[in-house]
Amino acid sequence: MNGFNTSGVFQQPHYLDKLRVQLMMQLSTMLESQNRTRSFAATISMLVKRVHGEILNDFAESIKKAEDPELADVLQRAMERCRHLDLAFDSLVDERQRQWYKNGKYLKEVIDEFNSTIRLLSSILIEKDLLEKQSQVLEKIILSHEKVSQWQQFVQEILTGFHAIFPFNFFFIAFAEERGLSLYCYYMGEFSDEARQSVRDHLYQETLRQLNLPADAPLDIEEFLIKANSSYRSLEEVKILTVSVPEHEPGFAGLLGIAFATTNEFSVQEQSIIRSLLSVMVMVVGSSKVLNRTMSELEYYSIHDPLTGIHNRRYFNDMLEYEIGRSERHQHAFSILLLDLDDFKDINDSYGHPLGDEVLKKIAESICQFMRKGDIATRMGGDEFAIILPETPASGAKVAAEKIRAHLQQLSFMSPEGKPFHITTSIGIISYPQDVQNVQELMSGVDVALYRAKDLGKNEVCEFNSAAHLTKIVRENRLLVEDLRCALNEERINPYFQPIVDCKTGEIYAYESVARLIEKDGSATTAGRFIETIEKYGLGRNLDRIMVRKVIEANKRIIDNQGEAKRLFINLSAQEIQGRGILGYAEELCNQLGVPPSSIVFEILERDAIGDMTNMGKFLANLRKKGFSFALDDFGSGYNSFHYLRELHFEFVKIDGAFIRNLPNSKIDRALVRNLSRLCQELDILIIGEFVESEEIFTLLQGMGVNFAQGFHIGMPQSYLVN
Repeated sequence: MNGFNTSGVFQQPHYLDKLRVQLMMQLSTMLESQNRTRSFAATISMLVKRVHGEILNDFAESIKKAEDPELADVLQRAMERCRHLDLAFDSLVDERQRQWYKNGKYLKEVIDEFNSTIRLLSSILIEKDLLEKQSQVLEKIILSHEKVSQWQQFVQEILTGFHAIFPFNFFFIAFAEERGLSLYCYYMGEFSDEARQSVRDHLYQETLRQLNLPADAPLDIEEFLIKANSSYRSLEEVKILTVSVPEHEPGFAGLLGIAFATTNEFSVQEQSIIRSLLSVMVMVVGSSKVLNRTMSELEYYSIHDPLTGIHNRRYFNDMLEYEIGRSERHQHAFSILLLDLDDFKDINDSYGHPLGDEVLKKIAESICQFMRKGDIATRMGGDEFAIILPETPASGAKVAAEKIRAHLQQLSFMSPEGKPFHITTSIGIISYPQDVQNVQELMSGVDVALYRAKDLGKNEVCEFNSAAHLTKIVRENRLLVEDLRCALNEERINPYFQPIVDCKTGEIYAYESVARLIEKDGSATTAGRFIETIEKYGLGRNLDRIMVRKVIEANKRIIDNQGEAKRLFINLSAQEIQGRGILGYAEELCNQLGVPPSSIVFEILERDAIGDMTNMGKFLANLRKKGFSFALDDFGSGYNSFHYLRELHFEFVKIDGAFIRNLPNSKIDRALVRNLSRLCQELDILIIGEFVESEEIFTLLQGMGVNFAQGFHIGMPQSYLVN
């Protein structure tokens, strides 16, 4: 049948109207025919009644005139039969009329129901057609990195498909930007400058009105012409459908709304579908711009240092590879400068990290002042900067390095007290391909040159001068690392115990366990010789676990021999604050060996503990929950030490040795330690003075109210625990 496809589904909704009209005409003809038959039957009935009435009248007259009684009787019976026949006929006519009325009413109901069904079916099929059109538009909306980064062009692609299904003339996207209102205008087809100007002026005002924006909002317009067949006639014929962003969804990167302008006529149902598509466009456009901005920021910060704004280590590594390739292709040299600020830690410790950050930013700005076009300045991390100097041999690099060093030395900074201070810089130089031949050697070599500048007294510029020297240093470092790995695997790391005494009684209160590397010949190497390498190569966790186990086992032996545990301090690396599981490991060991957790005090350097304040509170809460105690080592080395006492509670603090060593000669140090002792007493925190190397220092600590003392004068670290 025409209007159906092979699956029997209507494909031409307009055919339903034709079918409805045809069937309605046929049903109406049937109803009209029945009405005519009914009318004809009524006429016949009336004729029959009239004739019967005449016959009955004739019978009545004949009966009156009949002289023969028998004839009169026959006529009387005949007249009665006619009357009975009339009654039967009347009943037949009444029944026939009732059936005709019933059939007519039923036929009318059929007509009405059929009409309603056809209209409903037609409505459903039209809706299906619109939904299919809607799907065709939505199918083109697929977000990807390329489309998000070029969202204006992405919108053009969507609108091209949109226009093919729901033709329109103009499309507008309104954004609230910092500078005012941004309007993106998409014109479907070719328009003259005059036409665009009139459209822009008219629809700009209309968009402001529909989006409830001030009429004098500053305007920034960006226009796009999309090739399409569009029949623009006049502005008076243009109708605008607008969808705005709800007030509770202000995040769409300042998106205010979207407007669809057309001279075409659309049904109410079609307008509803168009509005739903515009709502989708709001989401797509707003999200695309947000994602585009986010990706731009991520791309920027992936190669830039967020503090100083110059490039970061990742970008440096990429450009270093590039410069090596370029140097090989064009047969020219390039150089690297590695800068390290001298004693920068003192700036952070003395004046705080915020001021330290300001110093780093000013240093970065100053370095960039000396950059030529093509030079690359980067912050490698902390207070270390690197510069790639393309097409620059060692001689030119040294001139540049000296200028930078001298300039940075002249920079003046202001302390929180309003006093000026200066900072110096050590610089290492290396050149490619003169000095080394690959990236690894470049970085190791410039490190060697920088360390040499530091060894010469800092504030120096040193060139790398020996590949053999570099190879030797690299090999020595690698051998040391492998020796340490081997020692850790073989557990040739043992705890030595240094006594901590009570300043009032002179009796041993506790022991600090310090790590010693047992060489294969049986000699012991102090931690100061290898701890930096342990941390640099990520071996701290292995060391911590060995020390924790051996210290707890040592306490178990003390319990077995003397019946009572000793209080033992164990040093941990900074990484353990981040939840590496060392506390759970220690708790399990204590439970297995029957060692009370209260006998164990975990100790972390102040700079490490305070450097991760986010996890420090959690770490302390977990530590105390398991029954352990905590000591903060080198207390006072940080600028905000007293702030940490207020924010975090510690069982013990160990005063930085720099204050203790100089007590006999420094009035300031004595005042600091004395006041610190009073403060901690108020806070119920116990104080340990480290680096007690003379009786004079010990006596001073006793007079200041310091609780405990530790140092070579008190006792040397021993491989065993003593009473």
